[in-house]
Amino acid sequence: MTEPLLPVEPAANGDDDASNSRRFFEDITGIHVNWRTAIMVPLLAVFSALVVGAFVMVMTDIDILKKWTSSPGGAAVDSWDLIYSAYVALAKGAFGSVSAWSETIVAATPLVFAGLAVAIGFRAGLFNIGGQGQMIMGGMFATIVGFQFAAPSFIHIPLVLFAGVLGGAIWGGIPGVLRARTGAHEVITTIMMNFIALFLMNWALKTSFVRVEDRLDPLSKVIETSAKLPRLLGFLDRSELRVHAGFIVALLVAWVIWWLLFRSTIGFEFRATGFNPDAARYGGINVDRTYVLVMAVAGAAAGLAGASEVMGLHHRLFSGFQGTIGFDAIALALLGRSHPAGVVAAALLFGALKAGGRQMQAATDIPIDLILVVQALVIIFIAAPALIRAIYRVRTGEGTGQVTRGWST
Repeated sequence: MTEPLLPVEPAANGDDDASNSRRFFEDITGIHVNWRTAIMVPLLAVFSALVVGAFVMVMTDIDILKKWTSSPGGAAVDSWDLIYSAYVALAKGAFGSVSAWSETIVAATPLVFAGLAVAIGFRAGLFNIGGQGQMIMGGMFATIVGFQFAAPSFIHIPLVLFAGVLGGAIWGGIPGVLRARTGAHEVITTIMMNFIALFLMNWALKTSFVRVEDRLDPLSKVIETSAKLPRLLGFLDRSELRVHAGFIVALLVAWVIWWLLFRSTIGFEFRATGFNPDAARYGGINVDRTYVLVMAVAGAAAGLAGASEVMGLHHRLFSGFQGTIGFDAIALALLGRSHPAGVVAAALLFGALKAGGRQMQAATDIPIDLILVVQALVIIFIAAPALIRAIYRVRTGEGTGQVTRGWST
């Protein structure tokens, strides 16, 4: 009788906290749960966020609040009109026209890369909070290669993309090495690396090598035309259609990450390490090497986010070009349940919220900050899946994942 490869022993009392922490990690990321629950909980979280967001709209409208005391019926009608008009404007601003779709995809493109960077870490049991720094380094490497020389586009564009991959991989690999060699927690090291990357970029933008000539403000030289990503709708000759080929690259990278995680030996090692590093080590997996590889691959994905922003939109480097994409990626990976397909869908949702929020503000005078409120609520509900299951009576037993028909069941 052969000995099992990954034996499971009863947990000692001292291991209860670690076991509970692992279950919580798997719960919020959706790892090791059935696919119906993994899809249903994020959808219900988004729905709940929109419901609470509607309540916030009404509560922040002074005129409607005053009307509740004098004419509750009229206040209810006004409240519904406000909510309906706001969400219709949001939908139209995100999907109502070619330009709306263009802006949604433009906003979603870097989010796909950055979300994948966090999701890969989650699959291996690591928290990659360094998307900001990895994106900055990818953008900086891509910018330097982009303005250094001109070449045919079919040569220059891959070189610039590779530079972005290299910059992000280096910056992500450093915390991986620190985790493998010293046990330093990746949350702390990646956050520190974010600040180092930020100040390094600010320094580089003050040097004559990077800064544009005859300018004192921190602005880099413009990349060569051969390094710019082509616009997908350029044949329409409309300048407002900014969607570029970076979205195609993002979809290809998402497919590559899916194949890597679920169809390759390396991906199996990633997931086995995330499931139980001690058992993975017992099974012959080099866990320390896996940590380094995971963080390098995650950094490469985030570096592509920075490169795509430079090559497709801004065509130069400047302080703040990365926005908050690296931090938004954490919510994306949670909403996407750490699966590449889920990350793409979550990125399109967040891109739609960003693009549609401007239309909503113009149509209803509701501040665009409400979109940030909705995004924050999505994160809260995703981070509390037990609350979602309790509210909607979602059954999560093996082979289940549907909402029950009544509260008594």
